[in-house]
Amino acid sequence: MSTTPDPENSPVRLQKYLAEAGVASRRASETLILEGRVTVDGHVVRLLGSKVVPGRSDVRVDGAPVRPKRRLYLAMHKPPGYVCSRREQGSHPVIMELLPEEWQGVYPVGRLDRASEGLLLLTNDGEFALRIAHPRHGVRKTYLAILNGRVTEEMGAALVRGIREQGELLQAEAVEVLTANNRRSRVRLVLREGKNREIRRMFQVLGLRVERLVREQIGPLRLGELPVGRWRFLNSQEVSALLAGAGHGEAPSARRSAIDRRARRPAKVAPR
Repeated sequence: MSTTPDPENSPVRLQKYLAEAGVASRRASETLILEGRVTVDGHVVRLLGSKVVPGRSDVRVDGAPVRPKRRLYLAMHKPPGYVCSRREQGSHPVIMELLPEEWQGVYPVGRLDRASEGLLLLTNDGEFALRIAHPRHGVRKTYLAILNGRVTEEMGAALVRGIREQGELLQAEAVEVLTANNRRSRVRLVLREGKNREIRRMFQVLGLRVERLVREQIGPLRLGELPVGRWRFLNSQEVSALLAGAGHGEAPSARRSAIDRRARRPAKVAPR
């Protein structure tokens, strides 16, 4: 997608300009403005409604010039053991180590915990990151979980209804038990919000441990055959599809099963 300034140099809101330049998300850009860290043509600007003209206005953050840049959109197959961070995390490797030096300006859209793997988006487009990651836009994420015991349909129904853990409601939108026995189960789940370690915490309440967790899909974008530890650029059609799905309730990849239909009926679920 092009970041060439509008041919008529139309004014845009300062926070939008900063987000589109890849400085930060729009909300974080508003914070930068309010903190007095942004100047326009040599003057500190603290008013969120201020506008600038791309290609003409001299915009700086902490004294560093901010210019429109090429927007980058990447899909990565995050390996387990890597931290979703741009900074070093002690002895743990970070995902930026998997990218060449020229693409170090991108940052992760949302998070996968260190033990998890699968599809991770990276970008330098703050507005795109906000649209995809913020819960209010309702972008669905699909996960494959492998657990250390049997997951029953009653457990799946409980996950769809929601489980409280330390006062917080944890909830899946759809659950499909693919295989299940007393030693191992494979379950596909669809989430909208993706709270911190949500899937692991839900199953822990049910007395199960997640042995492996793979994010297979974000909105309409699938992990596919992308090898572990590798990345690729998204094409313009994929970016457009992700943005179109944000807030418009695209269909989840996990089929609506009996678990979904039965979730509205009371069910007693006892931990193992």
